Amino acid sequence: MDHVESLITSLERVIVGKRPTLELLAASLLAGGHVLLQDVPGVGKTMLGRALARSIGGTFRRIQATPDLLPADITGGMIYDAPRGEFRFVAGPIFAHVVLADELNRATPRTQAAFLEAMDEGHVTIEGTAHPLPQPFFLIATLNPLEHHGTYPLPEGQLDRFLVATSLGYPSQAEEAEVVTRQQRGHPVDTLHPVVDPAGILRWQAAVREVFVDRSLIEYAVEIVAATRTHPDVVLGASPRASLGLVRLAQARAYLQDRSFVLPDDIKALAAPVLAHRLHLRAAGRGMGREDAGSVIEQVLRTVVVPVISR
Repeated sequence: MDHVESLITSLERVIVGKRPTLELLAASLLAGGHVLLQDVPGVGKTMLGRALARSIGGTFRRIQATPDLLPADITGGMIYDAPRGEFRFVAGPIFAHVVLADELNRATPRTQAAFLEAMDEGHVTIEGTAHPLPQPFFLIATLNPLEHHGTYPLPEGQLDRFLVATSLGYPSQAEEAEVVTRQQRGHPVDTLHPVVDPAGILRWQAAVREVFVDRSLIEYAVEIVAATRTHPDVVLGASPRASLGLVRLAQARAYLQDRSFVLPDDIKALAAPVLAHRLHLRAAGRGMGREDAGSVIEQVLRTVVVPVISR
């Protein structure tokens, strides 16, 4: 759709040559999910978050994860207001429309867990009181797949809460030259203006839920997810949350392509980014395991029968 296309075009003014990743990011936002970027430093992850926030007229906060980061440093907490003689809540940096949690695996498990309620329910609870986050709320978390010293691997339960895992990767030499050229006199992100407002994003998210999904495609998505649980190379397969996410993201992809219905190709194209990071493989010592998990998903896609949709 033209209005959603304007969002992607806005992001392309900052992130050069990464159209498929930007489309996946936009689809994840419209599906109401969160994104895990497994990338090396310096490829534009923070700028991507800033560009998205500016493009949707929303707020942006960056949280640098470190071993000494505490849950209250993320969520905020109660402080004593001496003039009023009472405690009041002070919001932490998670209270923004777009939040970038950089190198999330450098935070301790306790601090990593501070993100879970926000990701699942759109609020944080402090001393028994729920504080709603701005809507839409979109979390981009980053991991450096080559750095393991001083890190705490994300548990399966946390990985499962990210709708997709993807990466920007290095640009080509021509794209890198274009990046340098664009930043000669300033950064393009500073020239961005909103192409939609947060209320508009919420309307798009509601429209995504209205995209038609044939029952046979729901069963197709579920069969793909179920097949990951019985694959001989997989110790822990994808959860029912993955089935929900795969179908919802397929609806968002169809909406981005100006269709009112989901196709089998939507499910197939999105299976790897939705499922790969959720699989726990038998073989140990293979880094992040994304390439191996991708191979498992390719095998699954070859074995599950694709339904024939007549429209």
